[in-house]
Amino acid sequence: MLDDLDRALVHALHVNGRAPFNWIAAVLGVSTQTVIRRYRRLRAEAGLRVVGLPDPARTGETRWLTRVTASPATARDIAESLARREDTSWVKLASGGTEIFTVVTGDSLLLQDIPRAASITAVSAHLVLHTYLGGPTAWHGRAKALTPEQIAALSPPRTEDENRSPADTDAPLLAALKKDGRIGQAALAEATGWSPVTVARRLNALQAAGAIFFDVQVDARLFGATTHAMLWMSVAPAHLDAVAKTLAKHEELAFVAATTGPTNLCAQALCPTPAALHKYLTEQLGTLEHVHAIETSPVLRTVKALD
Repeated sequence: MLDDLDRALVHALHVNGRAPFNWIAAVLGVSTQTVIRRYRRLRAEAGLRVVGLPDPARTGETRWLTRVTASPATARDIAESLARREDTSWVKLASGGTEIFTVVTGDSLLLQDIPRAASITAVSAHLVLHTYLGGPTAWHGRAKALTPEQIAALSPPRTEDENRSPADTDAPLLAALKKDGRIGQAALAEATGWSPVTVARRLNALQAAGAIFFDVQVDARLFGATTHAMLWMSVAPAHLDAVAKTLAKHEELAFVAATTGPTNLCAQALCPTPAALHKYLTEQLGTLEHVHAIETSPVLRTVKALD
């Protein structure tokens, strides 16, 4: 489990993934060396990663939530095969090891490739229409360590230019940030072929416009969330937006999105125990109006995160 300083550091990195360590230290009231030491330990022991990503709403890229059902004997191999694809992220084994959930970016040939495996019994794909929680917004369970004043002190400046989007020429910059969101300016200059001044100017412009964001990957179990589940819901279309906005405020959820398909709302729940998940389903989610059906798929293992 993480202590209060670890949690504060993770929250600070989510607020501003590229904030200098001395800046974070000043806001948290500790020494710079303490922050660096904690950061390195979290990277080594908790799998902490900071990655820079373009906001999907700005790039116009399509994203699909796919569900693949296979025999328990082959599901792990299929999941690992999907994880090796460049167009997949968040590959998870669920439902007792018989279901694979993954996010596919772009118009790939994924759904033409999957059925070639004889052990696959079902495939469904759901186009993500709108994300209510996830991406630039954090799972509330890991983003509640800082005060509003500390968040304001760490937040990068924002601009009114909300129409700014990454350009084709930003591809090398985005590729480097996806591998390491805290990569140094000199390394970014080498990766892009730009001068350090140009790198800094472009990075600041994209971040200020909200065209890119920095996500923090860390094992949710260290925050006490050991029971994970994907939730597939059917909601009356006229009330979908209101229900999704309500769910996006729930501390138990890390992802909420409207999708196409037999179910039109998908969420990821992170709870301390199966009993806590049951309580959430029956006492919070189950009491919401206009939710006609809920299918719960327990997640056994995350095979792949973002890359």
